[in-house]
Amino acid sequence: MAEKTGKRKVEHIRICLDEKAQAKKTTSGFEDIQLIHRALPEIDKIQISLQTTFLNKKFNAPIIVGAMTGGTEEATEINGTIAETVEKLGLGMGLGSQRAAIENKNLEKTYSIARKKAPHAFLVANIGGVQLVHGYGVKEVKRIIEMIDADAVAIHLNALQETVQPEGQTNFKGILEKIVEISDTIDQPVIVKETGAGICAEDAKILETAGIKALDIGGAGGTSFAAVEYYRVAPKTGDPSFLGESLWDWGIPTATSLIETAQTIKLPLIATGGVRSGTDIAKALALGANLASIVQPILQTAIQGRDKTEQKLQGLIEELRTVMFLLGAQEISDLSKIPVVIRGKTAEWLTARGFSLQKYAKRGTDQVGY
Repeated sequence: MAEKTGKRKVEHIRICLDEKAQAKKTTSGFEDIQLIHRALPEIDKIQISLQTTFLNKKFNAPIIVGAMTGGTEEATEINGTIAETVEKLGLGMGLGSQRAAIENKNLEKTYSIARKKAPHAFLVANIGGVQLVHGYGVKEVKRIIEMIDADAVAIHLNALQETVQPEGQTNFKGILEKIVEISDTIDQPVIVKETGAGICAEDAKILETAGIKALDIGGAGGTSFAAVEYYRVAPKTGDPSFLGESLWDWGIPTATSLIETAQTIKLPLIATGGVRSGTDIAKALALGANLASIVQPILQTAIQGRDKTEQKLQGLIEELRTVMFLLGAQEISDLSKIPVVIRGKTAEWLTARGFSLQKYAKRGTDQVGY
C-alpha cells in the first residue's frame, strides 16, 4: 500500500509540472471580476500594509502556498525549498496529503522538513476526508499534526479525483460525521479544503455547522485532478474514453465558489484554484477571501530552487501592492470594502443561483477615499 501511494505521488508531481494538466475550457472566473480604478487613490504606495492575520497567525502578506506534495525523496527537496521561502517572507504553507507517512514512517522526513526549514511559518497538516471514513481517526490526525508541528490541519475533499482514479475510494458516506469528530477533538483549528472542484453554498453551510474553523474553496480553473489522473492512467490502459478526460473541466469556478461561500457563511476563507497573479489575489480578497493560495506556479519554481521561488512570490506580493495602490486600498481589510463589478459567465451563474451582485458593485462609496 505504502509503495503504491508513493508511486502515485511521484507521478502526480511529474504531471502537475505540465501545463497540460490545467483546466481546458473552465477558467477560475477572475477574468469576470472588474476592480474599479481610482484616479485619486489618496494614499502613499510605500505605506501600504499587506499584513494580515489568519487563524490567529500573522502573515506579512495574505498568501499561502497551497497543499502540494510529500511522501517521496523529490518531495523532500520541494517542501524544503518552499518552507525556507515562506519562512523568509512571512507567509504560510500547506503540506500534501500525509497518508504516505502514516503508511510508512520512513517517509515522515519528507513532510517534517517543512517545520525544520520554517520554524515560525504557518504550516497546515493534511489528510484525506475519505481516509477518515476508511479507518483513519483522531490518532492519525494527531500524528500528522505532530509530524510537522502544524498550526492547523486540513481535511481535503477529492471526490472527483477518487472517482476517476481506478484505485480510488468512492465511499464518502460518513465523512461529515468524521469532520465533526475531528473538529471537536483536535486542539488545532480544522480547515476543510476542496481540491479543484469548488464548494457550493449548500455544502459550505453544512461544513460551517460541523465546527470547522476555515474553508479552502479549492475551485475549478487551475490544476484539474481529473486531468492528472487521465495522464497517469490513460496512457497505460490505452483507453481514450477514460473518465479523467470526460470530467476534465468538472467543478465550480473559483470566483463563483468564493462568492457563493462568502455570501453564505462567516468562516475565514482561502481562495485556491487558478490564482496566477497579484491581481487575482486582490480580486479574491475583494470577493471575501482572507488568504489566496498559490500552488502549481510555485511547484514549477520550487524544482528550480529557493531563489526562483522567492522571486516568484515577491513578484506576486509587489503586484498585489501595486493593485492596492490603484484601488486606494491602504490595508488588506480595505479590499473587502471596494466596489467590484461582476460580469460574464460568473454573473450569469450567480444571478441564476440568486446571489446578489449589486452588494459588490455599490459598496464602499463612503469609505476608502470615496
